[in-house]
Formats: sequence, C-alpha cells, structure tokens
Amino acid sequence: MGEAILKEHPYFKELKAADLAEIDKLVITKTHQKGEIIFFEGEVGEALFLVKSGKVKLVKMVESGEEQIINIVKRGDIFAEVVLFDDGDYPATAIAMEDTEIGMIKGKDIEKLMYQIPKIALKILKVMSKRLRRAQQRIRNLGLKDTTSRTASALVYLAQEHGIGDELQVEINLSLTQQELANIIGTSRETVSRVLNKFKDDNLISVSRQKIVIKDLAGLKDII
Repeated sequence: MGEAILKEHPYFKELKAADLAEIDKLVITKTHQKGEIIFFEGEVGEALFLVKSGKVKLVKMVESGEEQIINIVKRGDIFAEVVLFDDGDYPATAIAMEDTEIGMIKGKDIEKLMYQIPKIALKILKVMSKRLRRAQQRIRNLGLKDTTSRTASALVYLAQEHGIGDELQVEINLSLTQQELANIIGTSRETVSRVLNKFKDDNLISVSRQKIVIKDLAGLKDII
C-alpha cells in the first residue's frame, strides 16, 4: 500500500516512520470493480479495511429484499472495524460504488498492532463512536421526522461527508441514483423524487446526471 498512502489516513498520520513501515508490511491491497462485493453481511469477520481510492457503500438487506444503505466510505476512511473487538461476523455487505482500491489488514495483525501502538486503538474507537452517534441519529430520524425532514437531514450529512465547495454551494461528490438515496433515507424512490422536486422548486438544490448540488445548506438545515 505504501507508507505515503498510510500517512494520508487520519488513523495513522501521527505515527512515526518506523511504525508506518511495520503497518505497511501487513497491508494486503486489492482492487474491486464498480458493483463488486467486497464482503457479505454474515460472513466471518476477518479484517479491517482501508479505502485507498474510490468509494464503498455498506448495506443491509431488509425483509422486502431491498438495500438499506447504512454508510458510504471514501478515500481515507476505514470500515469493518467493529469485528476487531467482538470476533463476530460482518454486520453489513460492502459493495464498491466505483472502481476502488482497498487495503486489508487481518484482524489478528491489527490486534497485535493495537498492543504495540495504542494510538491506533484510540483512533479506531473514535471512528466507532462517531458511527454510533450517526446510527442513533438515523434511528431518531426514522422515528420522529417526516420524509421531507429525513431527506433534508440525509442531504446535509452527505454534503458534510462528501461535499465539494463552500457554504454557498456544495456538490455532493457521489453519483447517487434516486433509488440509492431512497435506500439511505429509508423510503421509496417515488417519495424521494417528489421531495427532491420540491427542494428544486424552492431553490434549495439542483440535480443533474445523478449529481446533487446544495444551493442553500442553511435552508435544508432549517427543514431539519
């Protein structure tokens, strides 16, 4: 994977060169084409993953057979970190959203590293804490907010995590279909289409070729 790439990851950037060299020896790099499954929900969890390039969606299948997108990770992110602490199965399916390069570190190897370099364990715990907060927010949104508010909340979150631009105009740097956006929000594609059209009419967003541009971030936050 390369020490230079590792140093770009926020979980490793503060480490010394000697520590980075040790980690680099453990990283197994793989490439995945758009739409390829990286691992399935329920498979035995064996590794932590680092996104070197591209994007990955983490999904759960609901009873209707549809996807529920629980997270989208990008360059510099880690995922599947939870299996390091409970030796359990992967809690979701990971799918490449575009051609993606992934670094994988086996669980037994990262466990040894966490004993040798405690900073890594602390960084991973912070990632898990952030994702737990996000999960709690999603549960609250599903229970308390209407579809319009949930859609606004999802767009604000995506702008914060995947946005390019400034406070005046932010492009969500993801090629999302309306069905994928619906899978994030937990509603139907038809409902998302109706809400997005309302947001466009209110000059809050613009939509073109699966790209969403936030024109009034404050206005979306007011809806939330």
